[in-house]
Amino acid sequence: MRVTEPAPPAGWPARLALFPLQTVLFPGALLSLKVFEARYLDLVGECMRSQQPFGVICLRQGAEAGRSSLPLQIESVGVVARIDDVDAEQAGILRLHCTGGQRFRLTGAPVRGDNGLWRAAVRAVADDPPRLPGPAMLQTVTALAEAIHKLREQDHSPFAQPYRLDDAGWVANRWCELLPVSLAAKQKLMALEDPVIRLSLVDGFLRDKKVVVG
Repeated sequence: MRVTEPAPPAGWPARLALFPLQTVLFPGALLSLKVFEARYLDLVGECMRSQQPFGVICLRQGAEAGRSSLPLQIESVGVVARIDDVDAEQAGILRLHCTGGQRFRLTGAPVRGDNGLWRAAVRAVADDPPRLPGPAMLQTVTALAEAIHKLREQDHSPFAQPYRLDDAGWVANRWCELLPVSLAAKQKLMALEDPVIRLSLVDGFLRDKKVVVG
């Protein structure tokens, strides 16, 4: 019996093109990519023409660029990236400026096309519901606000505005971008569907490292 794949969300292609990276993209995060491989240059052109996103998914095994002797192993949950701007650094090299959108979960094994680009059927993962950080998280929220202020004083703005310090998921995600934890840990945090639990885990890490005291 033929199994029918679920329809993709509106604005997504039927099979999402994947960009495996040794990074974890979070919803709302800014992402800069240097693109030079033919398969990804083709992907950029395709996304620009169709106004569709591509999927960023964390590599567990394999190479970001070129071919690897190891088989590709990727996580099952990623985040779509929408292209905000493209700069042509030089012939054959593009610099992409993207923003992380909604999470997705693979519903089937990725398939590699003739041009080397991986695609997969996916389903969308619901956005974080808006939840206020609890009173116990106040110091963690304040510490993030202070970190943003210090970074801006150094002419570094790693986060897109508006800053949603009253949103538990947004605060947790921005801390996850800053924390020096393993890719595996970041992946687990990103994939958590309860933003309050995600923020609570971040809060525990910050208190353990004495970033937040009290």
